[in-house]
Amino acid sequence: MSSQHRAAVHSRIETGDSVKMIPLAVLFFSVLAWAGDGSHAADYTVNVHVSSSSTDRAGHQVLDVVIDAKKFELRSELSIGHLLALGDYKAKLTRNDHPTAYDSVQVYEFLFPDKTRPYVVVGQTE
Repeated sequence: MSSQHRAAVHSRIETGDSVKMIPLAVLFFSVLAWAGDGSHAADYTVNVHVSSSSTDRAGHQVLDVVIDAKKFELRSELSIGHLLALGDYKAKLTRNDHPTAYDSVQVYEFLFPDKTRPYVVVGQTE
């Protein structure tokens, strides 16, 4: 076998091995990207039922929701400009401050298939 032929065969073997490694690399980095966003579905244990969705003048979503049989009004911290579909969502309470016996500040983070989004409690009713 000539040295030129050996080099061509060796080159094809290396190329074949490289092509096989590409899907593995893509899978590896996809898993890292998915795990790196910090949202773990098991952490989102609060069931939220969205019964009304609107936007304010600034484009923030304003939601009427039921959490643990209590009615709240939530507002997105981001100017989204779109309505949220009505239905059930998973969330977690990320801020639960009570600076006094009569004041509270609460923030829920909703889990979506591709991201999370924070909502501030801006109203409550009985």
